[in-house]
Amino acid sequence: MLKKQKIAIVGATGAVGEELLNVLEELDFPVESILALASAKSVGNEIAFKNKIYKVKELNENVFKENPVAIAFFSAGGSVSEKYAQFAVQSGAVVIDNTSHFRMKEEVPLVVPECNPEDIKLWKNTGIIANPNCSTIQMVHILKPLDEVFNLKRVDVCTYQAASGAGKKGMQELVEAMQSFFAFKLDEFKASTFPYTLALNVIPHIDVFNENGYTKEELKMVNETQKILHKKLEISATCVRVPVLRSHSEAMTLHFEKEVNAEEAREILKNAPSVVVIDEPKNKQYPMPLFTSDTNETYVGRIRRDLTHKNILHLWCVADQIRVGAATNAVRIAKKWLELKK
Repeated sequence: MLKKQKIAIVGATGAVGEELLNVLEELDFPVESILALASAKSVGNEIAFKNKIYKVKELNENVFKENPVAIAFFSAGGSVSEKYAQFAVQSGAVVIDNTSHFRMKEEVPLVVPECNPEDIKLWKNTGIIANPNCSTIQMVHILKPLDEVFNLKRVDVCTYQAASGAGKKGMQELVEAMQSFFAFKLDEFKASTFPYTLALNVIPHIDVFNENGYTKEELKMVNETQKILHKKLEISATCVRVPVLRSHSEAMTLHFEKEVNAEEAREILKNAPSVVVIDEPKNKQYPMPLFTSDTNETYVGRIRRDLTHKNILHLWCVADQIRVGAATNAVRIAKKWLELKK
């Protein structure tokens, strides 16, 4: 039995911070107490966890020294992690960071416990473990077990990413835009979180564009996947924002060295950790965001071999990116870290 831990949540009032509380309880993580941290404007707000109330304190350079914790979850943006993670580490905590700031630093492990749990031991290098991009996490849940059997060579992926990928403000903007539509005023609506109005629209633009024509979001999927799987794969991604509140969807085309069999692939994924297969298209059974939100698994369906090439597989996966793509993965990292420390 794991010993109860004092933990901190940086960004406790944000979308991921709030979801962390739910996941910690659902996964029965051994929590002794919570240090809830946020910006000055949130100080005094309260969060609840297992019938206990914790008041939000301001994040500053001394708060970890004054309130030592074993584990600090950071979910408040890359600039916040860049400035304050060092103070948590100096106080003796392991930092599990949900932002992109540390992900591609060579000395920082980038971990999805179902795929590369052995990398967690590298936390001693810096005191930090990085949580991958939300779209990357659900993708590697699928890639890892198939790669072990068929030897993956290339991935082409198109994502259909929910408004919640942009946090609370993204969900709120979609809701307000839909309200404008039903009030016959959508033409008057002004988007601020997204580059265009998301309601009744899809936007092939997430994060900023690079000179090579790919966005930062797309390149995250490329680079992070290679780091997690310790493999130089050919990967191309097109990331699209869609008018869905929660759960990202991905259509993947996977090229293998070996001939692939759809039924065998289906069985492999049925036995993969944190993966649920829903694949009965004749009965209209396939994963969708509406039914996968608020869950902790990656759902996969539409598994089929290419019509022309026997080494190519096509499939569709869906996962709640606030949970699977952030909070749930962070808690699973923390749990594995505790197990390895015993």
